Order: sequence, then structure tokens, then C-alpha cells
Amino acid sequence: MVLLHVLFEHAVGYALLAVKEVEEISLLLPQVEECVLNLGKFHNIVRLVAFCPFASSHVALENANAVSEGVVHEDLRLFLETYLPSKKKKVVLGVGDPKIGAAIQEELGYNCQTGGVIAEILRGIRLHFHNLVKGLTDLSACKAQLGLGHSYSRAKVKFNVNRVDNMIIQSISLLDQLDKDINTFSMRVREWYGYHFPELVKIVNDNATYCRLAQFIGNRKELNEDKLEKLEELTMDGAKAKAILDASRSSMGMDISAIDLINIESFSSRVVSLSEYRQSLHTYLRSKMSQVAPSLSALIGEAVGARLIAHAGSLTNLAKYPASTVQILGAEKALFRALKTRGNTPKYGLIFHSTFIGRAAAKNKGRISRYLANKCSIASRIDCFSEVPTSVFGEKLREQVEERLSFYETGEIPRKNLDVMKEAMVQAEEVAVEIARKLEKQEKKRLKKEKKRLAAIALMASENSGSTPEECEETVERPRKKKKQRPQEAPQENGMEDSSSSVLPKPKKKKSLSKAELVSSDLEETAVSTGFPKRKKSLPKEEPASDPEEVVNSSSVPKKKKKLSSKEEPLSSGLEEAAGSKSSSSKKKKKLKKISQEN
Repeated sequence: MVLLHVLFEHAVGYALLAVKEVEEISLLLPQVEECVLNLGKFHNIVRLVAFCPFASSHVALENANAVSEGVVHEDLRLFLETYLPSKKKKVVLGVGDPKIGAAIQEELGYNCQTGGVIAEILRGIRLHFHNLVKGLTDLSACKAQLGLGHSYSRAKVKFNVNRVDNMIIQSISLLDQLDKDINTFSMRVREWYGYHFPELVKIVNDNATYCRLAQFIGNRKELNEDKLEKLEELTMDGAKAKAILDASRSSMGMDISAIDLINIESFSSRVVSLSEYRQSLHTYLRSKMSQVAPSLSALIGEAVGARLIAHAGSLTNLAKYPASTVQILGAEKALFRALKTRGNTPKYGLIFHSTFIGRAAAKNKGRISRYLANKCSIASRIDCFSEVPTSVFGEKLREQVEERLSFYETGEIPRKNLDVMKEAMVQAEEVAVEIARKLEKQEKKRLKKEKKRLAAIALMASENSGSTPEECEETVERPRKKKKQRPQEAPQENGMEDSSSSVLPKPKKKKSLSKAELVSSDLEETAVSTGFPKRKKSLPKEEPASDPEEVVNSSSVPKKKKKLSSKEEPLSSGLEEAAGSKSSSSKKKKKLKKISQEN
């Protein structure tokens, strides 16, 4: 008995279901349709064999892309080989998509079936899938479907090979629309300004030039010979400028108010800006065509090539068209009318705008259009499928069309297509090598700039890192100096407070300890005696003063000495070591004698 299994692809994973009573179901199709809506009856028909969930959303997207392209993914292969019976002849696998069914039948050998009962069963599985799988709810299944749908559509848009062609299609459509609008607006300016200066229409034929002149001239009565140079710049012709000046003096136009002139000038300025934008858009289209379809643009021109791409929908679609379709592309109405009336079919469509057909004789227009369509088809395929886009093939194909034109006129035999393509292949390889060299040079320059930038950043970082420790050392050294000064200043401040609060007891302590302090101070100041000799002699004389003001003055003097001694400690220590022992002893004796005499 043949076993029927159904493969169901969901956003959550793959599911394999077995169908009971295959023969009865195949005969009773209306009953199957009724059982789909009832969950209880549907459980009697279908049984879940296995369910393989996807590991992540990325894996789900990969499997969805594979199924849509008709490719058997490795996960699907492993799933089917694991859970389907080993006897492949006794198994029929129901699949929703015929492409994936054909791929499974070719690679794995299982007999696949689509449509009919399988479609009804898959509809029921899709309806009751969250009840068939344990742990899956309707809300989680909907969220998974929504997330996979967004990622799948985003990936399709991202990997669209025709996305570059869209810019060409939009730009050529806008270019055609601008041509119509500029023509309409220019006719409006001609009619509007013609009431005031009707002779200007016959002198100037170009629409953009007419609008510029209308904007510049304004009131024709104000036009004089001073503006003749500017008129020559606008018209690019001295005779026309002179004719405009003469016509303005003897014009038959009506007088016009200032407000009307302002409106005419503003409208003509809009038309001029539109024409300037049209030129910039044409430049953009040329650059885009040289990047996307260089061979086609070199063969037939940027505008005609862009119209062919826009009419076909994309460059890929144009490359798929045969030469006979490319020949009449854009003349579909005439073709169907000719087929309906059994008349002559059109010889050319959009390629009629090419210069080759215009240069050919009337009897050769059909022949050259057929030949040109053949070369356009070759050029579009080269542009679509070549890795390095070059205009070499387009130039060679253009030479062939030129030779064919001369053959129709003079009978000169053109070169063979094989020889021309061999030359083109050699030149294309050389161009590809040059492009590769340029790309390598650009990459090297970019890498050098990147290295220089990184080196500069590293140098700045090293300079910053070198300056920060010095700043840190300065910040560390400054508090140390303050700490050294604080213990010296603290007793002085305390002494000042004591001297201000109690003035009388201080001189007693000074008198009792005056000899020892004077001796220590004299010993410390021996090395600096040359710098401060007068102060040393005057200090001991002022000490015995009895007045409180003198006591305060005497107390303030040693404070200065202490500050000086604290700063000059290293100097005094070095000089004391350099001084001899004899000189120090003699000075001590002299000072001791003076102190004893004073006491």
C-alpha cells in the first residue's frame, strides 16, 4: 500500500504529516473539503510524524529563500532522509510548490505530488497547524510568520539585481516629462510676453533663449545700446542682438504695467531654471548609463539606450529579448493593428531615434533597423552579464553598423563579426587590466592614508600619555611643598596669635632663651652673613626693648628670619661645609663676647 506524506513549510520549521486512508480520500474530495474546517475530523485524517523547528530567524530566512528558488536546503534534505521511510517506491510525498517537488524528486528520489487533494490537506494543515504541534500557540505562529515575511521581502529588495536600472528608468522618464513641460511653459511665455514685444518671437527660435531674453529685457522701452553686449552673450550672435535692439525701437506691441512685467519675469525665470535642471539631469543620465550599460550607450546613445531599458523594465529583461522584439520595441500598437488588419508590420520602434536609421536611405531603413536591433541585443547581453563593464564592445559594434551602412551605399564588404569580436576581446582584456591597476592604486592610496591617519592618532595618543605623567608629577609635587611649608607656618601663626593675645609674657621667654636662640640663628646665618650683615647686628640690640610695640616688632623679625632660613637651608648647609673651622670658631667667640657685654 502506498503511504502518503505531506511536507509543510512554516515560518517556525518543517513539518511532516502522514495521511490515513489514501485511496478513500482520493475518491471522496468533497468530504475532504468538509473535514478541513472541523479539527476533530481533520485529526482522523492527518497525523503529525515529525516537526523540525528552525534554530534562528537567519536559518528560517535561508530555508525560505531556498524553497522559493526551488532548491533543496541541507536542513530539508536531512529532515526528509531522517523521517521518511527508507523504501522510496512505497512513499508519495505531497508538496505545495511544484518547483521544490521537482527538486526533491530529482535529488532524493521520492515521488512528489502537487495539487488536488494535497492542496486541500495543506489548507487544513495551515489552518490547524498550531493545534497539531505541541507547545505552539496561534500568537507565536503569527509573530514568526510576520517576522519571516518582513525579512524575506527585505532580502528580496536588497538582492534585486535590477535596482541600479531603476535610477535610469526614473531619470529618463523625468527627462521626457521635463521636455514636455518646458515646451508647454515656453509657449506660454512666448504668448504672454508677445503682447508687449511680438517681434522677439520671430527673431529667437530657441525656447530657453527666449525665456532668458524675456527675463533680461523686461520693458522694451528701457532697452538701449548699453545692454547690447549682454544681448550678444545671451543670443550668442551679434546680428540677432542688433536685430532685437532695432525691433525694440519700432515695436508694435502694447504697453505693459510693472506688475505684469514682474509676473512674466518670475515665470520665465522658473522656465530657465527647469531647462538648467534638465541639462544637469541629462549629464546624470549619461554618467549612469556609462556605469550600467556602457556598450549599449556607446552603440546607440544614452537617451535611446535608456528608453529601451525603461520600456523593457530592466536591463536583464532587455537582454532576454530577441533581436526581433528589440527592433519593434515601442511600436506595439502599430504591430497589433497591423496583425489585426493584416497590413504591413512596423520596421522599427524606439531605435528609430538612432542616427543610423536617419542616415540610411528609404529602401535600406528596414534592413539597417534589423541589423541595429541585432547589435543592440548583443550589447545589452554583454552589459548585463559581464563582470567588468567596458565600452569596447559597444564601440566595435558601432563600427560594424557604420561598415554596414557604407556597404549599403558603396558596396564595400564589411569585416566579419568573428574578427571584430576577437579584436574586441583583446582590447577588453587590456582595459580590464588597466581598470584592475587603477583599483589597486586607489586601494594602496587608501591604505596609505589610513596608515598615516592611524600613525597620527597614535602619535597624539603618545604625546597625551607623555604629558599626563608630567602633569601628575606636578600635581603630586605641589602638595608636598605645601605640606613642608605648613608645619613651618603653623607655629608662626600660633606665635602671632599668642603675641597678639598676650604681649607681656613673650619678652620674658625671649629674655630667658635669648642667648640660645641667638647662637643658633648666628650659626645658621654664618654662610649668608655677606648678604644680610646689618640685620644680624641690629637684631640683638633691639631685643631688650621694654615697650610692647618693640616686643611685637621683635617677635615679627625672627619670623622673617625663619622664612628666609627655611628657603635658604640648602645654600647655608653647602656654605657651612665649605667654610673653615677656624673662621667659624673666631666668629662665635666675638659674638659671645658681645652678648655677655650687653647682658
